[in-house]
Amino acid sequence: RGLDPVASIFKQHVTAEGTALVKQAEDAASNKKAEKRDVVGLQEQVFVRKVIELHDKYLAYVNNCFQNHTLFHKALKEAFEVFCNKGVAGSSSAELLATFCDNILKKGGSEKLSDEAIEETLEKVVKLLAYISDKDLFAEFYRKKLARRLLFDKSANDEHERSILTKLKQQCGGQFTSKMEGMVTDLTLARENQASFEEYLSNNPAANPGIDLTVTVLTTGFWPSYKSFDLNLPAEMVRCVEVFKEFYQTKTKHRKLTWIYSLGTCNINGKFEPKTIELVVTTYQASALLLFNASDRLSYQEIMTQLNLSDDDVVRLLHSLSCAKYKILFKEPSTKTISPTDVFEFNSRFADKMRRIKIPLPPEDEKKKVIEDVDKDRRYAIDASIVRIMKSRKVLGYQQLVMECVEQLGRMFKPDVKAIKKRIEDLITRDYLERDKDNPNLFKYLA
Repeated sequence: RGLDPVASIFKQHVTAEGTALVKQAEDAASNKKAEKRDVVGLQEQVFVRKVIELHDKYLAYVNNCFQNHTLFHKALKEAFEVFCNKGVAGSSSAELLATFCDNILKKGGSEKLSDEAIEETLEKVVKLLAYISDKDLFAEFYRKKLARRLLFDKSANDEHERSILTKLKQQCGGQFTSKMEGMVTDLTLARENQASFEEYLSNNPAANPGIDLTVTVLTTGFWPSYKSFDLNLPAEMVRCVEVFKEFYQTKTKHRKLTWIYSLGTCNINGKFEPKTIELVVTTYQASALLLFNASDRLSYQEIMTQLNLSDDDVVRLLHSLSCAKYKILFKEPSTKTISPTDVFEFNSRFADKMRRIKIPLPPEDEKKKVIEDVDKDRRYAIDASIVRIMKSRKVLGYQQLVMECVEQLGRMFKPDVKAIKKRIEDLITRDYLERDKDNPNLFKYLA
């Protein structure tokens, strides 16, 4: 049995090397944090790259030096599972992998690679995903980032987007990628829909709202959930919405449109004294700026009431227009933060050397929401799994139930035993299961 000790030493060695990479990335991230926050992203990119290189190196050893022996494949797998599930600087490895893919697949990402290299790298990332226990967390982060790439036209290449989905599907099954595939298909349909809308307008010149309008119609079920606020749109935009509704009614009677203004963009002309500048802004920002066509000065409260938005959104919005790089609005008092007593006025003397500027609106922190969403989905998954097991077994002991549940769900995530216990209690209160009268560790299925 000479191979066993060799394999176990091999495993220890790979684990040690991988753990060293994690530590290196941790240190680099904490140094960077001390210096400056915005370079952290690059560190994580380097970390994933290094893990991929490590995997290539040792996979070659297994294939060539150890004659592809299963013992060593197992050792390699177990070693990678150890350090691939450690996080770096507060980010889980699931999130790091999703970000890494995003950087490869988006326009202007930090990775400049040829098509073949991209394919090869994506292939390797999907291989690494096999070692990660929270695949559902990866899926959710990936979907959020995919949505941003698709909706803001940031995706560099449709082929690659589809190709990684095929790879993920092979690795994790069709259920894993069904929503993502739906999103990619949705965009193609949305483009066709836009074309027929433009045709509709050219046939009905009276309906033309006088503004170029592009609407992306998506299927709710495929996309991440977005908050939709009833933003009070400026009159010019209300007309657009009405026109599009009329057009959409001609195509289908039974579908309800929910407008998500938080994802919209808008180009407006700012007539400043030095010159007119085209401003590329979000729909929220545009609505706020258009209020100043009617009044010179507006208080925070007035803007909030007129737009009908929540405090957080108004603060982010006004900060981007009055405290950030481009000061389109003057703020009194001129501090760096927005408070509910501030008053704003249009900065007519605003100047910039560019003819057209993009005013960014910082996105809300999505990380917390992703983790909450995944947690919620996990609760449902555990419920469903317990009910499936109990339905086929009718009566089962606690330990066995937990073991089968962990085994069933293990392909997507490692369920926490405490969480399973909680779900069992919940199912008992909801009359799906009951405890045996004599043995509290025995459960019965109630049909």
